[in-house]
Formats: sequence, structure tokens, C-alpha cells
Amino acid sequence: MPGITHFEIHAGDPERAVRFYRNVFGWNITRWEGGEYWLVTTGPDDEPGINGGIIRRRDRVDGTAVIGYVCSIDVDAIDRYLQAVQDEGGEIVGPRNAVPGLGWLAYAKDTEGNIFALFQNDAAAG
Repeated sequence: MPGITHFEIHAGDPERAVRFYRNVFGWNITRWEGGEYWLVTTGPDDEPGINGGIIRRRDRVDGTAVIGYVCSIDVDAIDRYLQAVQDEGGEIVGPRNAVPGLGWLAYAKDTEGNIFALFQNDAAAG
């Protein structure tokens, strides 16, 4: 069963968001070497919770930038799940893109207008 494995905080000013989350919650946040993305560790691996990232707000949905947290769902076949989203009345709002060396990422909207991400691990993506 696919589970939520990651979250993203979309920010107009990522550096400001990094400062905010570090100062408020004490999260460990480091910039990813692969681009303008910050990896967020929210707690120890042996405690409940998930880690995530901070990304510069860029994708627009219905004319509005994504505001909020986007949860990523780990899937074994992203194209199959993208089709299932559409079959069930959802919408693809960010096409499948490679995250070099990590996998494939796409954004979708559920029937209630909530944005989520699908991620398929694939070290050969790029």
C-alpha cells in the first residue's frame, strides 16, 4: 500500500522559510546539492514522523501558486497512479518530471481540490 513518505513546504522566499522552521521547531534543514531545494529533518529516525523539504513556490494551480504543505506518496509505477488519479476524477497539475538520480515526481489534485505529489524511486531518472 503506498504511504506518505515526504512533505514539501512551498515558499516564496525559501531562505526565510528555512529560518522560520529552524527557529520555531528546531528542525535540521540543509540545502540539497542538486538544486534549489532544502531537505528538512523533523526528528530522529526512530520516532514517528516524516521528513520533507522546502521548495521555491513555482507551480500554479487554477492561477494560484501552491500554498501549504504538499505530501508525497511513494508509488511503484507513477504512470499507473497518474492514470488512476484521472480515472477517479482527479487532475494532473504538474507533469511527471525527473528528479535526477532519485526518481520521478508529479503533482495531482484530488476531487476536493487538494494538491499532493506522487513519487517513484528510480536512480536512473534524469
